[in-house]
Amino acid sequence: MKKTEKTNVMRILEQNKVPYESFCYADTEAISGVEVAEVLGQDKNRVFKTLVTESASKAHYVFMIPVHRELELKKAAKAVGEKNISMLKSKDLLPLTGYIHGGCSPIGMKKQFKTVVHASALEFDTILFSAGKIGYQVEVAPEDLKKIVKYETADIVLLTPSYISYYDYGNVVVNDEGSVLRDYVSVMKELAEEKN
Repeated sequence: MKKTEKTNVMRILEQNKVPYESFCYADTEAISGVEVAEVLGQDKNRVFKTLVTESASKAHYVFMIPVHRELELKKAAKAVGEKNISMLKSKDLLPLTGYIHGGCSPIGMKKQFKTVVHASALEFDTILFSAGKIGYQVEVAPEDLKKIVKYETADIVLLTPSYISYYDYGNVVVNDEGSVLRDYVSVMKELAEEKN
C-alpha cells in the first residue's frame, strides 16, 4: 500500500502527544466504510464513521458509529437532548467542518461540536476512523481520543434484522458478539413500528 501522507488530524494527535497508528488505502478501490475495513484487514466493529447532524434550531452534532451500522436518529437526538435531528446535507459538510464526505474526522473540524460515540467503542483498546482525508485512517485508543474530542458515549445505532439472531430455544435477541439484548417479541414489535 501507498506510504501514509501526514494529515492535519495526525498533526493534531502529535501536538497533543496522543499515540496513533496511521493507515493508507488511497491506492485501493475501497469507498464504503465496510470496504475500507476489509482492505485494511480490520474488524468492521472497530472501524468508525463520523456523521454530522443538524437540529431544527440549526445546532450541529457529531456521531461516531461502526461503519456497518446505521445511526438511529431518535436515539441520537435523545443522546444530545434534542426532540429530533436530521443528517446534514453533503453540500453543507465542507463549509461547516472543513471536511468532505468520505473524509470526515471528529478531530480538526472548524468548530468543536457536541460529539457522541457509540458505546461499543469502549469495548476495544483502539478504534479506527478517518484521518481527515479520503484514503487515510488513524487508529487511536478511545480514552486518548477524549484528550482532543470531549465526547460522550451512548447506544445510537439502529437495531436491524441483519444484526439479530433468533434462537428457538430461548426467544432472545443477541448482538454480534452473542450477548443477550432483549426478548425477541419486543424487538420485532419495535422494528415493525419503525417501518410504519
